[in-house]
Amino acid sequence: MAIPNTVSQRADYTFKFNRHLGRHGWLRLTPAYSVKLVEEILQTVPPESRVLDPFSGTATTPLCAGYRGFSAVGLELNPFLVWLAQAKTDHYRASDVHDASAAGRDLAERLRRGRPTPSCAPPIHNIERWWDETELAFLCALKGAIGQGQPDDTKATRLLLVCFCRLVIKLSNAAFNHQSMSFKQKSAGSGQLQLLPDEPDFVSLFKGELDEVLAGARDNPPTVPEIVQGNARDMAAVRGRTFDCVITSPPYPNRISYIRELRPYMYWLGYLSNGREAGDLDWEAIGGTWGVATSRLSEWERSPDGFYPPYFAALLEAIRHASEKNGPLLSDYVARYFEDIWLHLQRMRALLPTDARVHYIIGNSTFYDVLVPVERLYVDMLRELGFRHIEVRTIRKRNSKRALYEFDVSATSG
Repeated sequence: MAIPNTVSQRADYTFKFNRHLGRHGWLRLTPAYSVKLVEEILQTVPPESRVLDPFSGTATTPLCAGYRGFSAVGLELNPFLVWLAQAKTDHYRASDVHDASAAGRDLAERLRRGRPTPSCAPPIHNIERWWDETELAFLCALKGAIGQGQPDDTKATRLLLVCFCRLVIKLSNAAFNHQSMSFKQKSAGSGQLQLLPDEPDFVSLFKGELDEVLAGARDNPPTVPEIVQGNARDMAAVRGRTFDCVITSPPYPNRISYIRELRPYMYWLGYLSNGREAGDLDWEAIGGTWGVATSRLSEWERSPDGFYPPYFAALLEAIRHASEKNGPLLSDYVARYFEDIWLHLQRMRALLPTDARVHYIIGNSTFYDVLVPVERLYVDMLRELGFRHIEVRTIRKRNSKRALYEFDVSATSG
């Protein structure tokens, strides 16, 4: 499939576009994709359509749909992302915002006086890489003052916890204020990591974050999307329902573990207690292999019912033989990814009436310079399942590598 030479990186088609868009910018996470992209697609969706995102992530699609008045459902496996999505899409009354503001002011005063009972630091491996002693002590005090982070929290508590999550990353040593596994370098001769200049006033930082979150909470969508916890591989959580439009961005086959990047939030809010749990959840996700999930992948065997056209089988063999050490593992990773997507698309097809429209925002990948044409595989799988009017639109270049692009693969159910 030819890619136009004029395609650029288009930062407005990435999560960077969402930073200052109210609730969409509450927390920067890699799974988020551009509000602008979703809005452009929603403009083509007929009124009264029921919208589904089976890889809901940070709820970009459900929230956009809610603001436009659509009935929307987001399906998500990760319990922290379910919590965050529900917080982002919920309806907040004036009294909820007032309660959160009053609780925040009271909490700030208690923190200044040193009165809160701090919570224990989460059991994150090498936690000293993430936060210096002063920052960690403040986060423990703040978390103890707010409380836990469970689905039955009040709406005011949810809003305070969103502020807490923003500070978790803002006060961390993570490079670029992002939850990647790269960390800021120590200044020459200082022995200390330089976080924020001039001994920052942590309490004032918290109040600033609260102001931003409350501003978004006041802007309620006309309809409140439904966020459901479940696995997109089997779609069991929404089985028996029908949807007129699917807009989603599943994980790309690039072996990036979203569980790994979400760890700081998940540990702090009690959704993880050890690395084994993270690996177990990653194994359940599509496209994730980290920790114990990697060892399980080495024992995984392909299903005879998978989707393996000749050109795909040849790609898997090329990856397998490209590296004696890791080639077989990465070949199986790509095979399992598409086997899972094939299962997902089969289950998804059963939820769609005739003439339903689907949009999959996906990116291609390379392994040892072997290009995996992800968009072609999606097209062929959709065609095999009887979809019509299949189109591929190249959205943007993903980075400096010439071969990597992002696509909107769309189709109509037969």
